[in-house]
Order: sequence, then C-alpha cells, then structure tokens
Amino acid sequence: MAKQARADLDFEAGKVFHADLYDFAEVLTDGEKEVIRELEEVLARDLYPTLDDAWDKAEFPLEEMQKVIDLRLMDDPRLLEGRENGMISEYFRGFRAYTIAKTDPVLGTFYTSNAGLFHECVRLGGSQEQIEKLMPGVLSWEGKGVLAMTEPDHGSDIAGGMAATAKREGDEWILNGHKKWIGGGTLSKWHAFFARDVDDNQVKMFFVERESEGVTTFVTPQKAFFRAMPNAEIIYENVRVPESQRAQNVNSWKDAANILRNTRSDVAWLLAGATAGAFEAALKYVREREQFGKPIAGFQLIQEKLARMAMNSQATLAIAFRLAQQQEEGIYREEASSMAKMHNGLRARENAALAREVCGGNGILLKYDVPRFMADIEGMYTYEGTHEVNSLIIGRYYTGQQAFI
Repeated sequence: MAKQARADLDFEAGKVFHADLYDFAEVLTDGEKEVIRELEEVLARDLYPTLDDAWDKAEFPLEEMQKVIDLRLMDDPRLLEGRENGMISEYFRGFRAYTIAKTDPVLGTFYTSNAGLFHECVRLGGSQEQIEKLMPGVLSWEGKGVLAMTEPDHGSDIAGGMAATAKREGDEWILNGHKKWIGGGTLSKWHAFFARDVDDNQVKMFFVERESEGVTTFVTPQKAFFRAMPNAEIIYENVRVPESQRAQNVNSWKDAANILRNTRSDVAWLLAGATAGAFEAALKYVREREQFGKPIAGFQLIQEKLARMAMNSQATLAIAFRLAQQQEEGIYREEASSMAKMHNGLRARENAALAREVCGGNGILLKYDVPRFMADIEGMYTYEGTHEVNSLIIGRYYTGQQAFI
C-alpha cells in the first residue's frame, strides 16, 4: 500500500533544513533556496509515497523520478545567477544531493550517478569537443551516463588490479571487461568505461553507448541493501569504439583518481542527507508513539539518543559544507574528500542504529522509514571508497607513509 505524501514536521519557521541547527544553508542564494523548496515539494508529494513499494519489490520508481529530473536541477537559470563561470555552486550541488538523500539514499545516489559521477567524467576527462557533444545531454538527462569502474574481483584494489582491457587497432579501440555495482547502469545512455591499455598498462576511459554491439547489462539480483537501485553488471565483449570516444584527458590512474576525488565529496553530502533523514524519521516516530501514557519523545533516554542523532546530523553537514567551501575556492584535496566520506559514513551508520533503537520493534517496519535508511546507509558506507581505503589515504597524508600493501 502506497504512503501518503510526506508532511513536514513543525520545526522552526523559515529554516531551509530542520537538522541544520547552525544554518549552513543560509549561504544559498534566494534562487537556490527556491529550487531546493521546489525539489522538496516534489520529493514529498510524488516520490515519498512510492518508496516502501519500491524497496519491497526492488524496483526503481523511474516514472516518478522523472518529475525530479524535470526540475532541471543542473541548469535552472536561477542557479546560475551571479555565477561568472557558468557553473552551479558547490554549495548547491551539495545541498541538492543532501535534500534528495534525506528523503531516500537510493534516489540521491541515482541522481548523482549522472549529475555527479558522469558529469565529472565528462567535465574533467573529456576534450572540449567531447564536452560540447556530451554535456548538453548530461544536463538535460537525455544523455544520462554512469561511471563504470568497479569490477566483480576488483573494488578497493581497482587502481592496480583493473582487469578490463583496451586494445588499439588503428583508429579504433577494442574493449573487454566485466563491471559490477554500476548504479543506474541499465537505464543510462552512456557508460564512462575504464579499462587498462594493454600496450602501455595505463588506465584509460571511454565514452560508450550502452546499446553498442557487444555490450550486455543486467541488474544484480537479491540485494539486501539498495534494493530499489538498479545496480548493473556490465559485460563488454570485443566492443569497438573510435578514438574520438576515448576520454582525451584520462591517460593514467592519476587522471582517474582526479575524477574520484571530486565525486567523493558528493558521497559525503549524500551521507549527510541520509544521516538527517534517519534522524527526522526517528523524531517523527517518537513524537507520535505513546507509551506509559505519553509520547515517548518526553522520556530522558529517548531524548539523549535524539540529541546524539541531531549532533551527528549537524556534524556530517558541517564537514560536507567545509569541503564544498574549499572546492568553491578551487581547493581539491584527496585526503579532505576521504576524511569527509569516512567521517560521514561512520556517523550515518550510528544514526541509523540509534533510529532503530528508539523505534523499538516498529523499527523493522518500512512504514516508519528507518529500515530503508539503515539498510541503504550500509551500502553507502562501502561505495566510493571503503572505510579502510579512506583511512589509508588519510594515514598516508599525516605520516608520509604509504600502507596500502
């Protein structure tokens, strides 16, 4: 049975985000705030009622998600006011991801697969000609793409272990390989396919249409987490693409890592949103649930857990905000992105567990939202760099010692 549209809790009037105690969102322009409010309205009215069935049936609500896509959150003219570089601000990019993930982590991840990962593959990896060809479709979603990097046998060690191959023959490349966990990969038009050049052993990236000859895609079945996400397995068998579809600015793992460094900040924002979403779901429940003659929100042990959840929500937002602030200034640091992802993953996980605690037995029922956040945060905790890999990136920065192997 579908839910009713979500009704916002009656928090302090005028706040952009209820969990934003320190008002970080005030940095947004009036136009950006208008777009965020429109996004929240669509999420609450059109997407929220679909989420339980989507999770239960492991089916992505694509028809309803189109209403979010139609908002043009990547190039609405209000987002470009005062932006001399013609790009939306890092603050809005972050709060866009935060807002969607606060409703549902799968929706947020699906949106950023194109608006974050593939967008950066094109912007940072493509030549000017490739950007001019692909970017209009990225912005409109008519040419939606995904990053295809992780493999069945290579996740954390993908830098040195990538098994997908690229072999040049004249003006063509022959691609072979098997990719896994590619969010939205069965629904995209383009793959940003990473493969190792057999001649120079360097990682390269190719823009490949999903419906190319030799490409097979299918959804990984029977997932416990991220059930509604169409995580694709992608198999390339002697797929031929012209040199013009090789990303001209990705010629080594260092170039690929440059893209990942940028997109890891998106994950920090998604996790901040999911942390806030778990908190708000728990808060709604405890205000409505009565035991011993009054709402359980009035009990000391419950309020202690709520305070911790609120603190985690604010802390994850604060670290994501500072990361966006640095990137808005042109400062991109791998260790900063890794710390944000690592910290926010831990705090999101804790919030999901605390939310489950305060909901008691009802915390396993989808109607109260907490199980979705608990399961999907577990998936987010692993993707875009595991806790362990990010800890080694941070450790390398502080010690000067590389400890990966």
